[in-house]
Amino acid sequence: MIKRYILLLIILLPMFSQAQRWKRMRYEIVAAAGTTNFLGELGGANQIGTNYYKDLEMAATRYVLNLGMRYKLSQSTAVKVGFSYGRLRGDDKWTQEPYRNNRNLNFKSPIVELSAQYEFSWMKETIGSRYKVRRVRGRGKKGSDLYVYGFFGIAGYYFNPKAQYNGTWTALAPLNTEGQTLVSTRKDYSRFQFAIPLGIGLKYSLNKTSSIGIEYGIRKVFTDYIDDVSTTYYDKNELSQNFGDASAQLSDPALTGNGGTGGAPGPFGDCQTCAGQQRGDPRDLDHYMFFLITYNYKLKTTRKGLPKF
Repeated sequence: MIKRYILLLIILLPMFSQAQRWKRMRYEIVAAAGTTNFLGELGGANQIGTNYYKDLEMAATRYVLNLGMRYKLSQSTAVKVGFSYGRLRGDDKWTQEPYRNNRNLNFKSPIVELSAQYEFSWMKETIGSRYKVRRVRGRGKKGSDLYVYGFFGIAGYYFNPKAQYNGTWTALAPLNTEGQTLVSTRKDYSRFQFAIPLGIGLKYSLNKTSSIGIEYGIRKVFTDYIDDVSTTYYDKNELSQNFGDASAQLSDPALTGNGGTGGAPGPFGDCQTCAGQQRGDPRDLDHYMFFLITYNYKLKTTRKGLPKF
């Protein structure tokens, strides 16, 4: 009888050890680099503005860098905090749709994001052997080196849309290009905003402490002004008088006179008839997205439960 208990203990002990091993390495440093893309009023598909991925413009792809830390709550859940810096871009010259192409608006902006996300999976992430050697115990079950997860969270971010004026990239928010503050219905927009990250990720274990992966996430935002375009044109004479010539010119740099947008190049006073005409679509808020290639490094935990650096 005692021999049976000893045999059972010998069988179960490695399983228990494997099941608890993740607790000794529940902190993980994450470094990543990748690309951004933007969904808003500018550029997009060769048709009237459409929603979400139908309007994705690959020419708007820019870079993003990310650094963060993950804390495992269990073998299948975790929380991660991260800091990201990247660039966003949009330009009407990328679309052949006549109305938007003639509108001729463009922008670029930094995107600085601090985020916290909750990660979940139907899989259990295991910690395998130190080296990828066949027939070495501790590698775990077949396929355990791969881990797929979904995530959602909250993020705070900063953006600052700019457009070229006389050869210089000029911040658009202070120019109030849609008449903000001139009428009570048009308020200034803040360049500090909140977003909800949603996405999916994949990790592949290289050894006991390291893994590589990919992560894709779209940010649901609560502003339509990341590209400084949302509602209708405003009278260019009033913009010039209140905010300067740059405001008037950048509000409507249309390629041709009244064709398409009703705008006009040249003297600011030429665009009397465009005020009130559609410039953007406030019914569809902007979105931005990150595609990241990640490197993840597990940290050992001290007896007090803190990570060892």
